[in-house]
Amino acid sequence: MNIFERYLTVWVALCMAVGILLGKTLPGVMNTLRAMEFGEGSQINVPIAVLIWLMIIPMMMKVDFGSIRRVGQRPRGLLITIFVNWIVKPFSMALLAWIFFRHVFSSFLTADEASQYIAGCIILAAAPCTAMVFVWSYLTKGDPAYTLVQVSVNDLIMLVLFAPIVRYLVSGASSLEVPFHVLLYSVAIFIVVPLVAGVALRSWLVARRGAGWFENEFLPRLGPVSMLALLVTLVMIFGFQADNITSKVSHVLLIAVPITIQVYFNSSLTYGLMRFFRVEHAIAAPGALIGASNFFELAVATAIALFGPESGAALATVVGVLIEVPVMLSVCSFCNRTRHWFTPHSLSSQ
Repeated sequence: MNIFERYLTVWVALCMAVGILLGKTLPGVMNTLRAMEFGEGSQINVPIAVLIWLMIIPMMMKVDFGSIRRVGQRPRGLLITIFVNWIVKPFSMALLAWIFFRHVFSSFLTADEASQYIAGCIILAAAPCTAMVFVWSYLTKGDPAYTLVQVSVNDLIMLVLFAPIVRYLVSGASSLEVPFHVLLYSVAIFIVVPLVAGVALRSWLVARRGAGWFENEFLPRLGPVSMLALLVTLVMIFGFQADNITSKVSHVLLIAVPITIQVYFNSSLTYGLMRFFRVEHAIAAPGALIGASNFFELAVATAIALFGPESGAALATVVGVLIEVPVMLSVCSFCNRTRHWFTPHSLSSQ
C-alpha cells in the first residue's frame, strides 16, 4: 500500500476538517462551486464530476476485460461473489439501515434524516468495490488474475443493476423518491464514461508502449492522481455540508454502526460460503473482501447527484469512506490468520 492508501482514514479525517473550515469561512466560494451543474435540474456538480473522473478512470485502466474469458475455469468463487454482492449485500444493508435509523436510533433523528441516511447506506452497498480490491488481494496473497476477473465481471453487472437496485430499494426503505433520469445520468457519467475512457486508454497505451511498461511504470505513477482527486472531492463535499455537519457530529457515529455491521456480515458470509464450497484461499480471501467493501467513489458521486452535496445521503456515503480502510484491514488480518482453514486437508475433511 502506498502512503495515501495506508493512511487513507487519516487523510479523510483531515479533509473533513479542512472542508468544514472552508465551508464556514468561505461560504460564498462554496455556494458558487455548488451551483455549477451540467444543466439546470441535472443535480450533477461539474467540479465534482471532473474529480470523480480523475478518480475512476485510472482505476478502470487497471481492469482487463479480456480476462473474463477465464471465468469458466474456476467458476465457484466468482458465483459466490456475485451472489453476495448483488443478491445479499444491497438488501441486507437496506434492512440494517431501516432497523437502526427507523427504530434503534429513532429518538436521535428526524424522519427526514433517517430517510437520507438509509438512502446513503443503500447507495453505498449497491456499488461493489473496484480499485481497493487489488490492495486487499495483495495483502491476503490473493490470486491477482482471478481478482481481476471478479472485478471485471462486477463492473459489467454494475452497468445494468446499479440503477434499478438503488431506485427501488431507496424508494422502498425510505420515504424518498429517486428521480430515475438523474440516476441514469449518474450511471452514464460516473460509470459508462470512465469505463469507456479507461478501456480505450488502456488499449491505446498497451499497444503503443507495451503491457510491461503500462503495468510496471505507468499505473504506479498514475495511482496518486486517484487518491488526490478523492481527497479534493471530500474537501468539497464537507465544505458543502459544513453547517449540516457541525450541528450533527454525533450522527457520523450513528451512521457508522450499520455500515460496520454490514461489512463484517457480508465478509463473513462470503468467506464461509467459499470454505463450504471448497474454494482455495487465494480466491476466497479477495472474494470476501470484494463482498464487504464498496466502490465509494461512485456511491459519493451518486448520492450528490440524487440528493445534493449537502444531503444526509452524501454524508452517509462519506462515512463509509472514513471507516472502510481500518475495517477492511481487520478483515484482511482475519483472512490471513485463518489461511489454514483452506488447506487441502481442511477442505477435504468436509
